[in-house]
Amino acid sequence: MPNKTGATTKARLAESAWKLFYEKGYDNTTIEDIVDDSGTSKGSFYHYFKGKDDLLGTLSMLFDAKYEELKSVMDPASDAVEKLIFLNHELFTMIDNSISLDLLSRLFSSQLTTKGEKSLLDRNRTYFKLLWKIIKEGQENGELRTDLSVNEIVDSYAMFERALMYDWCLCNGKYALARYSDQMMPMFLEGFRSHHRNNGKNYPKYKHISYKTTIA
Repeated sequence: MPNKTGATTKARLAESAWKLFYEKGYDNTTIEDIVDDSGTSKGSFYHYFKGKDDLLGTLSMLFDAKYEELKSVMDPASDAVEKLIFLNHELFTMIDNSISLDLLSRLFSSQLTTKGEKSLLDRNRTYFKLLWKIIKEGQENGELRTDLSVNEIVDSYAMFERALMYDWCLCNGKYALARYSDQMMPMFLEGFRSHHRNNGKNYPKYKHISYKTTIA
């Protein structure tokens, strides 16, 4: 069984680190600052991380903690598209208010050069499991089109979210990420609504290229 205490300690270190990176800047934040803020120890820090740079890969943990929080407050009466828009808005608002633009840019850069597993594409994350559940239920309830598989829609949604974040980084955060996504995400997701919920419009056929392990 997973060590829940260990997982909690690692999560506390990551949460404190990103909070301090945003408040003080990456270069001005020390390991001692992170240990003090998280209420842990240097021994615990070095058990999970070789150094401060290792923390750049923990942003997905922070995102997943947010998704765990949102799962309990998401309106069960909302349809699949509304739930996805809600999740996106809440996450991007968190990024606007608490995530360093410079470090998010560094994360994307590091993911491009990382060999092997990439944290943003890890299908065991809460993020992907929650998307899969919402989209599966949306298809079963007749809300989402079924000519595409659940995994194909999950891949498309996740790719669009990453594209929005990447463009925000390229533009040096000159606009509010959540506000821009509030305009773009509904238009993107409209194309995944089921035929009878989208005014009878026909959808173009295309061949989906899968590049990640699917969720069973």
